[in-house]
Amino acid sequence: MLIRLLRSHLRPYKQPITVLVLLQLVQTIAQLYLPTLNADIIDSGVVKGDTGYIMRVGGVMIAVTVLQVVCAIGAVYYGARTAMAVGRDIRASVFDRVQSFSAREVGQFGAPSLITRTTNDVQQVQMLVLMTFTLMVSAPIMCVGGIIMALGQDVPLSSLLLGVVPVLGVIVTLLVRRLRPLFRTMQERLDTVNQVVREQITGIRVIRAFVKDDYERERFGRANAELTYYSLRTGQLMALMFPLVFAVVNMSSVAVMWFGAQRIDSGGMQIGALTAFLSYLMQILMAVMMATFMFMMVPRAEVCAERIEEVLGTESSVVPPASPVRKLLRHGHLELRGADFAYPGAEAKVLHGVDLVARPGQVTAVIGSTGSGKSTLLGLVPRLFDATGGEVLVDGVNVRELDPALMARTVALVPQRPYLFTGTVASNLRYGKPDATDEELWHALEVAQAKGFVEQLEGGLDAPIAQGGTNVSGGQRQRLAIARALVRQPEIYLFDDSFSALDYATDAALRRALGRETSEATVVIVAQRVSTIRDADRIVVLDEGRVVGTGTHHELMAGNDTYREIVLSQLTEQEAA
Repeated sequence: MLIRLLRSHLRPYKQPITVLVLLQLVQTIAQLYLPTLNADIIDSGVVKGDTGYIMRVGGVMIAVTVLQVVCAIGAVYYGARTAMAVGRDIRASVFDRVQSFSAREVGQFGAPSLITRTTNDVQQVQMLVLMTFTLMVSAPIMCVGGIIMALGQDVPLSSLLLGVVPVLGVIVTLLVRRLRPLFRTMQERLDTVNQVVREQITGIRVIRAFVKDDYERERFGRANAELTYYSLRTGQLMALMFPLVFAVVNMSSVAVMWFGAQRIDSGGMQIGALTAFLSYLMQILMAVMMATFMFMMVPRAEVCAERIEEVLGTESSVVPPASPVRKLLRHGHLELRGADFAYPGAEAKVLHGVDLVARPGQVTAVIGSTGSGKSTLLGLVPRLFDATGGEVLVDGVNVRELDPALMARTVALVPQRPYLFTGTVASNLRYGKPDATDEELWHALEVAQAKGFVEQLEGGLDAPIAQGGTNVSGGQRQRLAIARALVRQPEIYLFDDSFSALDYATDAALRRALGRETSEATVVIVAQRVSTIRDADRIVVLDEGRVVGTGTHHELMAGNDTYREIVLSQLTEQEAA
């Protein structure tokens, strides 16, 4: 998964990667050449007392060092830019894929997990790419080059490398095999912590209202303790790696000094050659250590890459049409023909063969008990998810064939839980129509019965709105969301219980104003409150996902037991009549 992810996202950066590899090659060759020059200074300059030779070779060493530094700086520069660009591209890919998801896929992954995958998981892969470009590219060159140069200094002494390198390889392999499952569990526990914190921040009012501070503190403590436990387990293994590697390195240095001294004593080796050999040994072992450090990062990056690929490999159940319809002949005619909907793997359908017709100039209401499928029915129209059976038609065209931009212009949905974005009142109202004038915004606010409280806000249209609209009340959020839909002036309005937080007086005034504003549009209202929908031109009664009645308020009161039961649970017989 990791290789496939990187291969697809590194392909556009072939040129900077090529430059990077060349710079790392030159830098490593220069670094490998320095011990040989140092050995020549010792054997041919210091031992013989030739100061001129020392100066000449020393000048060459300075030039080689300058070249190495310049190449190292260039390699780090290109490596950092490329790694950051790859991280940016992966984040953008994940974001674009999540934006294409329907409500079904978002629910499948969960918002906390998607946030972690877009941020922390991408960061781990990005860090691996950065460390690969700055360390790992030069490590194999350094290792192979060091072995060759060490052989050039003394072949018998080089036989020590045959034992050292395999030992390091075994240590790294064993530790990496144990780290990989721990990293996967750690990322999952990070998802859990993210979820708990997100829920607690969002639901802080409920927690305080029910005095559940201690319970939520314990809940967070459990999630945090699990993450800490697995982080410590991985940290302990990672901490074990470096002492083992350093132990092998130091034992190798002692062995080289021991056997090298014997070689010098027997005349088979010079002092400068032993110094150079020690330098090459350290370079080889440092290369192995860099590889070890990379191998410590690889398991976690692999797990993160798998999680990223799960998102990128998930196709949305709402697929854009291959040949979209970009123009509608009629305006605002909505029809559902035998519409079914069922969640994947669910035993029962949420909707069963729903037939519904909503015409321009009419208000169509949908009412039913909790869990009867009202919100699901509205979600089928703007394709928050697609019907699993039957058809949903707008102006005689199946919504699966409509261009998404045309759908956005034609249908406006005010959800059951309206969401406002960080910004101002004006930026939220212009969300569906960026070029709307201030006069259009004020008119929409007036119709939505929101003009009065917006005028009282400091700044008016420029008054700040916090994330989620938490700095305004629930009723104010609903009215701003309704105004946002009105600014767009679509042909079809879908109100999903959008008046539930309003008092009866505001509800009545808003419905009167809406009636004038949307007199030529198609209006579909889902509501729990009978007073909101009793004057609708047509009322559709849902019960367990099935249409069990259609008609006006008086017709249904006379001939539909389900509707009559709902009405009488809220109103007296006299009020209902």
